[in-house]
Amino acid sequence: MTPPGPRATVPGPSRPGARVHGGAARPFTVLLGPDYAGKSSVLRRLADDPSWTVVSYDRGLLDTGSPLVGRVRDEFLAEALCDPGRYSPDLVLSLLQVAVVHLRDRVATAPRDTHVLVDSYYFKILAKCHLLGLRNEALFSWWRGFPQPERVLFLDVTPDLAWRRSGHGADANSLEHYGERPTAQTFQSFQTDLRRTLLTEVSHLDVTTIEPGHTIEETVRAVEAATVERVNRNPQHV
Repeated sequence: MTPPGPRATVPGPSRPGARVHGGAARPFTVLLGPDYAGKSSVLRRLADDPSWTVVSYDRGLLDTGSPLVGRVRDEFLAEALCDPGRYSPDLVLSLLQVAVVHLRDRVATAPRDTHVLVDSYYFKILAKCHLLGLRNEALFSWWRGFPQPERVLFLDVTPDLAWRRSGHGADANSLEHYGERPTAQTFQSFQTDLRRTLLTEVSHLDVTTIEPGHTIEETVRAVEAATVERVNRNPQHV
């Protein structure tokens, strides 16, 4: 299956305004953004701080007690992404769902005495699947029924800067651009659509945008400040 070109239609949450905490151990924050926004660097910094619980399936951030999730991630990156037409959309979505459900489960069991910061949650996987024609609305509706975050911190980046950070496409995978190969046009067009789709998907939530151009240290401080502000306004959450 060759991913289609850009689409004008952008999905929205099936339950706008919903903020569901039933089933979650405690409130949490999601760090979200387009590709190459610097999100992983921020998460790695905060993962070293014992006052934070960072929830992610990325290599280096995945908790050591979830080796199955790591193996599925590695096989997906090594095989399914390198040969996009080999497996059916439903099978690809089934693999991606392992990551989505893992994030939900880790939020539910996170320690109550730490700030819980989740890497993209289901939002980014859902947005990318929609843009690339990997669609299963029943599955997406189930994801949207997961407990919702207290806040989304949107780490922004321009498509041009993201293109440069990707090594002008050298590091881009097939979930980061339209078409068979990344070019400046197919990559930046996808990232533009991704940004818009992500913001639509979380429009029913409290979103704080962290503008591009900050150093990692400045971005980490902005994430810390936004989270602490929320806790100070709702001290019962910690």
